[in-house]
Amino acid sequence: LQGPRYVCPVPGGGFVVSEECGDVKVFMSSRKLLCSLSSKYGHQFGNPAGVCVDMDGSILVADEQRRTVHLFPEHGAPICLVSTGLRRPTGMACSSSGHLFVADTVENCVKVFK
Repeated sequence: LQGPRYVCPVPGGGFVVSEECGDVKVFMSSRKLLCSLSSKYGHQFGNPAGVCVDMDGSILVADEQRRTVHLFPEHGAPICLVSTGLRRPTGMACSSSGHLFVADTVENCVKVFK
């Protein structure tokens, strides 16, 4: 890993790690690299920060530099969930009721999206 920042468990015992100014990597429970989101989806991150996994197993990534949150489904193309209203998204969490919590460090708040 190069500059690991945020980590989140995934169903089945693996985990996801964001790397500063780099990539987001998915590991299996055996700690073996499963994939790089940049390679798998052809997506270029600015500065990936917070990561979380929703109830369907899709990976969500906050990008500080691009001020966005993208969803990476197991199959299919990435989806931009939040493209406005964030100044510096960092930490994130997904709730079982479908809410997305994003910490915005510039605005000193947590923003909630459904």
